[in-house]
Amino acid sequence: MHVIFPFQTAQQMTRQSHELDHRIVGDDMQCVEITLDPQETVLAEAGALMMMDDGIEMKTIFGDGNGREQGFMDKLWGAGKRVLTGESLFMTTYTNTSLTRRTAWFAAAYPGKIMPLDLLDYQGKLICQKDSFLCAAKGVSIGIEFQKRLGVGFFGGEGFIMQKLEGDGQVYIHAGGTTIQRELAPGETLRVDTGCLVALTQTVDYDIKFIGGIKNTLFGGEGLFLAHLRGPGHVWIQSLPFSRLADNIIASAPSSGGKSKGEGSVLGGLGRMLDGS
Repeated sequence: MHVIFPFQTAQQMTRQSHELDHRIVGDDMQCVEITLDPQETVLAEAGALMMMDDGIEMKTIFGDGNGREQGFMDKLWGAGKRVLTGESLFMTTYTNTSLTRRTAWFAAAYPGKIMPLDLLDYQGKLICQKDSFLCAAKGVSIGIEFQKRLGVGFFGGEGFIMQKLEGDGQVYIHAGGTTIQRELAPGETLRVDTGCLVALTQTVDYDIKFIGGIKNTLFGGEGLFLAHLRGPGHVWIQSLPFSRLADNIIASAPSSGGKSKGEGSVLGGLGRMLDGS
């Protein structure tokens, strides 16, 4: 669902970014095929490339990826902001240097959905979770979004520093598991696990708030803090955050003795007896 604000439509804005053609492939483990005209460029996170045609030139860049001429200090500042979000210091561009159309494919590192979003539909800016950005048209700037509230700073976890995507081009966001979208009315509030928050429009106000009570603190299992989102605006929620997936994998991984945690339990031993091991 795209939201175009009435005071400035997408048609009234002049696009400076490259215009990309795409095709989303797959169901639960998706990838995106980007078709590039001659001299068109797509920029992506390091490690997002799946495959590409001959005639596409790959180049590592230092900075925020917006394609504008920048001095060394501006590039250093842009790259440094990306490091704060836990991302790589560098980004990679893929430019079609041939005379005919070429394709490049990109995929995320865990199951989920890829959402193509046009920044012109969202006043030229989206705020997203640091692990969700996949790739974008050349001309889009990838930076960080700071929250002023101390509560967010001290307790936000994944919700403290989020990426901001600015410009007028197409961006591709990845969400783990199933994606839920909500349109918040003015003053409407939604409470979300910080890891499940994928993206939001810049009109949404968000904060991290404490969930009181000794039972919640000791036995809740959901952490002590939730992101509080207040409308108006649009939000995207994911059912399977990468951090949750990683924690579950680590918890089930074999111990130093070569046995998983489940194998050391009574049920694990009974299972081995039943199957003859």
